[in-house]
Amino acid sequence: MGFIFELFWMILILSFFIPFLKAQMERSHRLALIRQLEIKRKSRVITLIHRQESMSFFGLTFGRYITIEDSEEILRAIKLTPPDMPIDLIIHTPGGLVLAAEQIARALCKHKGKVTVFVPHYAMSGGTLIALAADEIVMDPNAVLGPLDPQIAGYPAPSILSVLEKKNINEIDDQTLILADVAKKAMNQVREFVECLIKPKVGEEKAKQIAEMLTSGTWTHDYPITVDKLKEMGLNVSEEMPQEIYELMDLYKQTEQRRPSVQYIPAPYKGASETEQKWTL
Repeated sequence: MGFIFELFWMILILSFFIPFLKAQMERSHRLALIRQLEIKRKSRVITLIHRQESMSFFGLTFGRYITIEDSEEILRAIKLTPPDMPIDLIIHTPGGLVLAAEQIARALCKHKGKVTVFVPHYAMSGGTLIALAADEIVMDPNAVLGPLDPQIAGYPAPSILSVLEKKNINEIDDQTLILADVAKKAMNQVREFVECLIKPKVGEEKAKQIAEMLTSGTWTHDYPITVDKLKEMGLNVSEEMPQEIYELMDLYKQTEQRRPSVQYIPAPYKGASETEQKWTL
């Protein structure tokens, strides 16, 4: 009985320590790969990767987004970087606070060295704002950015303003009028900021057109803006994604707590004949 009791406690202790050790090993692998990429590109590599936390509380995972803490850390990293050294920022995020995204974008614009933003999968909303601050945006051919229409109290700012056009002002409640006032200010602020970011790259007239398109509610907030669409806008977008960035993203995968939604054999297939040979016993 005593042996079973001791075994139970050993298993319980190990169940706490194994996830911690695994997390530390993954962190070491990430840092090693980041350093490898820095040496290859002679740059400072910074990551802004938001996925659900692998460390969960009672089995509940938590989503992440751009926060003030993120902007503080990235600003420190930029400050530690020599002025003429290139910066490579890897972004994978659904967006977040406008204030935090603008802080990061401003700091990247002020950096004298070349700034490259890598988007392996998606950088929506605030992530798009940060990407626009780069001298070059490198995206996977299937990666996307997103519109920059501000969200006020959970509603798109352009949609709130459209209420004023469709209803008599005497029929609109005070709360909606207040939201509309905030929405108008937010849209103007974001539009002006986007123009400021991209004007040195595309010219004043083109910058106004792009800023209007991204902030005026042309699309829904989750609309995927593809590589081809961004090139049509006149932005400097490349599809030459380094293999190391895909390898780095693999180190941010969620731990398997339930049956995985996606499964495949993690090996590249170069041709049908070679594939058939692999499966022949």
